[in-house]
Amino acid sequence: MSDSTLGLPPGSGVPPTSKPVRPSLIEPDPKIRRRHAKERRFRTFGMIAVGIGVLALVVLVGSVLKQGLPAFSQTFIDVPVYLDPAKLDPDGNRDPEEMKKVLTFGYSPLIAAGLQADLVKRGLDKEGVTAKEVAALVSKGAAAQLRDYVLAHPKKLGETIEFRFLANGRVDGYLKGRVTMESAALDSNISPQQLQLVDKLRAAGLVQKKFNWRFITGPDASDNRPEAAGMGVAIIGSLYMMMVVLVLALPIGVAASIYLEEFAKQNRWTDLIEVNISNLAAVPSIVFGILGLAIFINWAGLPQSAPLVGGLVLTLMTLPTIIISTRAALKAVPPSLRDAALGLGASKTQAVFHHVLPLAMPGILTGTIIGLAQALGETAPLMLIGMVAFVRDFPEAPPAGLLDPASALPVQVYNWTQRSDPAFVERASGAIIVLLVFLVLMNTLAIILRRRFERRW
Repeated sequence: MSDSTLGLPPGSGVPPTSKPVRPSLIEPDPKIRRRHAKERRFRTFGMIAVGIGVLALVVLVGSVLKQGLPAFSQTFIDVPVYLDPAKLDPDGNRDPEEMKKVLTFGYSPLIAAGLQADLVKRGLDKEGVTAKEVAALVSKGAAAQLRDYVLAHPKKLGETIEFRFLANGRVDGYLKGRVTMESAALDSNISPQQLQLVDKLRAAGLVQKKFNWRFITGPDASDNRPEAAGMGVAIIGSLYMMMVVLVLALPIGVAASIYLEEFAKQNRWTDLIEVNISNLAAVPSIVFGILGLAIFINWAGLPQSAPLVGGLVLTLMTLPTIIISTRAALKAVPPSLRDAALGLGASKTQAVFHHVLPLAMPGILTGTIIGLAQALGETAPLMLIGMVAFVRDFPEAPPAGLLDPASALPVQVYNWTQRSDPAFVERASGAIIVLLVFLVLMNTLAIILRRRFERRW
């Protein structure tokens, strides 16, 4: 037997009876070691990338929570107020319509007098603080709160009632650590002597921090009353817009997707439509705002800052996302199910609506909710249609309320960040927390619905 018959090179000197050398099954080959090393490096790089992403998310959420959580608590001052009938109801008829003639300016002296009298009664020293500065510790919105109470309870005139008013924004900032004695010395809105008086009032139990429901349910306030600013109008406006988007975008998007995926013939027109849908999904949102301004406001004559207009603009922006996700869900259904339904005598429409659509429903619902979450956080298109305006009054219930002026949560955040008082920055971070909670809930709902309606085949 020659070397060639053994598979050995000629002249190798290997005896004819010896076998060829094989790689060991225990010791890895150098190529395999290098391959495993590359895999370990790739896993390491992946873990580092995930760690960086998680760290960035933690830093972002941590900074928002640190700045925004104080917005959910507010400083209140307890003030006993004597409801003087001679000033609030000169005619003595106890008629709320006649008592409305007394404006909020007539109620402010009663609050100041009540606070002054309470300081004297408790023996609290207010040295270095004038009567005007004592009254300035209470929010400027307290007079409106007192007036609303008196008009609702005219028979309470002549009594001394203890009210819990919002404290001035600087006082609230002092208790939250945002205002210090050093900064107060340079601030024209508060003085160190006033802050010392606040410490005395706090020790006496007249000043305290509590959870502030008005921040969630109340309307926005002017620049002079940051402590009274709330996001109730913005929440209602966002809710109305999401209702419009859901009612319009879901049926239109699903119907267009079913037609393009199941019934439309493949030709140049359907190819053109598909390309344009993909392009619209990548168009910046501000372009849809310009489109809404031109069509819905300038041409159709709809009012600015209306939830209906905002909902129509967000519908145009959300439709491509819903169509793309719905078509992907329809494509994921195996063709064998369609063929089986058609083979058993079902029509094309019956096969789609009785078999394909129910199986694609989890993906459709997931895409719809993700599209709504994306629309909820949009700001630029809403600013172009006038929703950046200051709105204090709550819109009415639908359908009339869809044409009333309103704001939206992202726009409210933008508005507050543009104001000079630091208390508005705190409230902007608080509104971001609420917006993030809504987005998390919507994405959680998408996961639950997907798990609930998911079917195996």
